[in-house]
Amino acid sequence: MAQFSAAQGAPAASAYDDAQSGNAGVDGDVLVPAGYSERLYNHDLAPLRHQTWGAYNIFAFWMSDVHSVGGYVFAGSLFALGLTSWQVLIALLVGIGIVNVLCNLIARPSQMHGVPYPVACRATFGVLGANIPAVIRGLIAVAWYGIQTYLASSALVIVVLKFFPQLMPYADLHRHGFAGLSALGWTGFMTLWVLQALVFWNGMETIKKFIDFAGPAVYVVMFVLAGYMVWRAGWNNIGINLGGVKYHGMEVLPVMVTAISLVVSYFSGPMLNFGDFSRYGKSFRSVQRGNFWGLPVNFLAFSLVTVVTTSATLPVFGQLITDPVETVGRIDQPTAVVLGALTFTIATIGINIVANFVSPAFDFSNVAPRLISWRAGGMLAAVASVFITPWNLFNNPAVIHYTLDVLGSFIGPLYGVLVTDFYLVKRQKLDTADLYTVSPTGAYWYRNGVNYRAVAALLPAALIAVACVLVPHLDSLANFSWFIGAGLGAVFYRAMAVTR
Repeated sequence: MAQFSAAQGAPAASAYDDAQSGNAGVDGDVLVPAGYSERLYNHDLAPLRHQTWGAYNIFAFWMSDVHSVGGYVFAGSLFALGLTSWQVLIALLVGIGIVNVLCNLIARPSQMHGVPYPVACRATFGVLGANIPAVIRGLIAVAWYGIQTYLASSALVIVVLKFFPQLMPYADLHRHGFAGLSALGWTGFMTLWVLQALVFWNGMETIKKFIDFAGPAVYVVMFVLAGYMVWRAGWNNIGINLGGVKYHGMEVLPVMVTAISLVVSYFSGPMLNFGDFSRYGKSFRSVQRGNFWGLPVNFLAFSLVTVVTTSATLPVFGQLITDPVETVGRIDQPTAVVLGALTFTIATIGINIVANFVSPAFDFSNVAPRLISWRAGGMLAAVASVFITPWNLFNNPAVIHYTLDVLGSFIGPLYGVLVTDFYLVKRQKLDTADLYTVSPTGAYWYRNGVNYRAVAALLPAALIAVACVLVPHLDSLANFSWFIGAGLGAVFYRAMAVTR
């Protein structure tokens, strides 16, 4: 194992380094690898000396990731597949159980060595080739960051119009609009954009405190909202088969398998770069416990509360409403509307920061560590999210289909290649210091700094996954593209990989 020049460094120097770089809000000092290259190192990407997150912090991370408008709609959709309630619950538990196992697998290298996702990728793709998986994940995050910000801003607009209906003309795109968004929409979007940037800019410690609060806060409001809706509807009018039972006998099995795959696909983005957060875990056991409570337990509870609330909208409002923001907007009590809308706004800020802000911050910083800090990488992603006009993306399913689904088809193959390399090729052994050197004698310096075997395994697996999503004749495989891509990526890489 190569040495670290500041493993026991003077506290004053370490404190100065952290203050100058912001160190991504890192809890404590970082280790400075001896002989590191400036092309690969800054204090934000450095391995941590002190890892302080416990199981609750990981649990809160997943709460923030699940408790969102998108999570609410997704959970409700599982109960509208035409299965009975117990069949949905089995599929849900199996799917989220798989996610739990997969997250533990991808978490280990980052937790062991205290490094973020793009740095861990250097061991597999080469110290320079790691920019390939970093940029792919970063671009996906930018697009979803913009879309989630837009969705959260819609909740704010509902509150504003509820109390100031005279502003309705400014919500009219045709009368007061620009680039596909109304003036009021722009105001709401930029307000959320600034609020998220402020939380992010204060560093990872602030983000940790925010998600520690946001996840439980949403639970409180969700339980209150569910209780209120059940009181209005009457318990006898609540059902958890939203779409009615359509499948019987052997027809049930493929639908359940589809539901399982959908659950895994829904979490595939945060799962891939989970190392950005597991690196802060004080122990791998803490990460495992946090994943268990935050995934199977939390997602099951959230799904049940979601479907009860959604089911109650039919007897209360006369129609099935799957959007929680719209449900809150239909409530007659102004206080409830404000509390509900602000809570879902906070929830969406939470998922946006953990899933779509932190990731591109590390990913883009990894591309040019000397020029792009963690904060600069995050702000670069935030600015880019405005220019892609996410409301146009969200309102155009074809664009989302051909843009985000193509990028998303790389997530499975990337996961398969990374896990196969760490567990089957490198046998869970990494040289942390060599992740930061371009020396030809470094363990992860391949030809031109790129492990072409990993790239050669990634590309065909990703192309096949893309074909499953985009080719009409293969649309029956679209819901399984993550598993297909991950499996092929693993098989191709294992066949080509040769340990050094």
